[in-house]
Amino acid sequence: MDRNSVIGFVLLGALLIGYIFWNQQSTNTAKLEKARQDSIANLNKPKEEQAKVIDSTGGNIVLDSARLQSEYGPFAAAASGTEQQQVLENKLVKITFSNKGGEPRTIQLLDFKTSDGKPLFLQQGSFNRTGLKIPLANNQSLNTSDAYFAPQPVQKNADGSQTISYRLGTSANQYLEYVYTLKADSYLVDYTINLIGMQNVLPKGNINFQWNSQADRQEHNMEQERLNNQIHYRFANKDHDYFTLTNRSQEKLDKPIQWISFKQQFFNITLLARKENFASAEINTKVPESGNIVGQNMTTLAIPYNGAAAYSFPMEVYYGPNHYQTLKRMDVDLEKIIPLGSGIFAFVKYVNKWIIIPVFNFLGSLTSNYGLIILLLTIFIRLIIAPFTYQSYVSAAKMKVLKPELDELRAKYKDDQQSFGVEQMKLFRSAGVNPLGGCLPALMQLPILVAMYSFFPSSIELRQESFLWAKDLSTYDSIYTFGFNIPFYGDHISLFTILMTITSLILAFYNRGMTDQSNPVMKYMPYVFPVMLLGIFNKLAAALTYYYFLSNVISILLQWVIQTFVINHDKIHAKIQANKSKPKTQSKWAAKLEEMQKRQQEIQKTPKKK
Repeated sequence: MDRNSVIGFVLLGALLIGYIFWNQQSTNTAKLEKARQDSIANLNKPKEEQAKVIDSTGGNIVLDSARLQSEYGPFAAAASGTEQQQVLENKLVKITFSNKGGEPRTIQLLDFKTSDGKPLFLQQGSFNRTGLKIPLANNQSLNTSDAYFAPQPVQKNADGSQTISYRLGTSANQYLEYVYTLKADSYLVDYTINLIGMQNVLPKGNINFQWNSQADRQEHNMEQERLNNQIHYRFANKDHDYFTLTNRSQEKLDKPIQWISFKQQFFNITLLARKENFASAEINTKVPESGNIVGQNMTTLAIPYNGAAAYSFPMEVYYGPNHYQTLKRMDVDLEKIIPLGSGIFAFVKYVNKWIIIPVFNFLGSLTSNYGLIILLLTIFIRLIIAPFTYQSYVSAAKMKVLKPELDELRAKYKDDQQSFGVEQMKLFRSAGVNPLGGCLPALMQLPILVAMYSFFPSSIELRQESFLWAKDLSTYDSIYTFGFNIPFYGDHISLFTILMTITSLILAFYNRGMTDQSNPVMKYMPYVFPVMLLGIFNKLAAALTYYYFLSNVISILLQWVIQTFVINHDKIHAKIQANKSKPKTQSKWAAKLEEMQKRQQEIQKTPKKK
């Protein structure tokens, strides 16, 4: 075995050991993270679940009443009771409350359905809990979600709103109260916490408010739902930030917070502090490995209690869709939870805000056919960039006229690319041709394409809107499902994606005269790139791939019409020849570039010393 073989085996062994070590560390980290999340989830379970024991006589599951009594402190009378439910409802939302915890039990959005046509519940199930954590003796605490409140009758107000309240107290002069007011024709609920005579029960300072919320599957594409399942928050200084549940599971916020939002793909639940801000927050999240649960949020918010005998903390809770205009009207920057552009392409959010969304909404006021709306939107965008598109086609025609002369230069210099580049620039300059003239439309379209990439998958207006064979424009338009997954492609065929790819290839063939056919990379990349994107776009929203398909079709038609009926190649040839005879004033930049090319050419020709 020679030296190189030994070194190779040593390196392979080191890589193997490193992989095993990394894998063990990842496994241990995953186990610790799971244990942490399970521990947090267990702490937030209802006390009945924690206090279940087996009856020694009958073998039945019963409650340890002594333990429950000790854990309720001065509120022991509220440890048991009969659950009663009441409803607040308007045209948009139906909220079912329970006196167990004095909290919403279910939240139904009346204008929406799940992907399989069932009623859409933004909240349901025992995991969802909201309540104060009241400190008790022996370092224990009572979560008010475990106590039975005294309900008050539903009150209908003159402005069309409805109010309900729940009280939990030790006497008529010592209680905490939750007051809910559902506004008329709104997704907003006024939620006020009143603490009356509680100064001897609650210490002055921050009181923990526990908010557990679970996002259940609502859409066809579970993967996209989880990618869009996020926690957003806005600090008192108006800074906004967020994280995705699949990327992070814990966050501590030590600054005052104005609002915090548990965002799903198309809906959200948001808590907004109105007069005083939340003092801080500790956020814990979990993404279950299986089932129809998209994600779980367990957030502890600190409410600043000043120790007064009568204290109120007013909030608003938004239960509703991620509709841009609806969220914007709240005037707290809640519309920022809608992903309209991020990362290096964050600037495209302004394209969406100032161009795409206003035009889209205007077209939506004219027709309810979203396939037609996207078509009109595509035509509008192409009209905006039409002057640049025309100039690119003129540039392509000029390059076509110059092709014979370029071929002669290429044959003359063969493999001497440096010399060819110098002479090519001279030819372009003498003919008055800008070789970058065809790039401007592409640069103009890039922000718009990226803006569409963000806008269409996030637009709730497209949710469950059908067009042609696409049953839901907000998700992929599957025409056939394989029953198994193909790597880098998926488990289905999206027809709009196929049409987008085909038209991209046709467009690349049309534009082949604008690329250097002698360079294999430049020659074949326009054909390879659409195929590479096939697997990515196969699982994206049908509205997006439909738009790209339309844009390609319009480009092909425009190019054919302009080059066939508008552009006169003979006139262009004559103009180029006339430009060649005119004296040229070389710009400083062009002169410097030519000088650099000549210097590089001389360096390459200078023989190297041995």
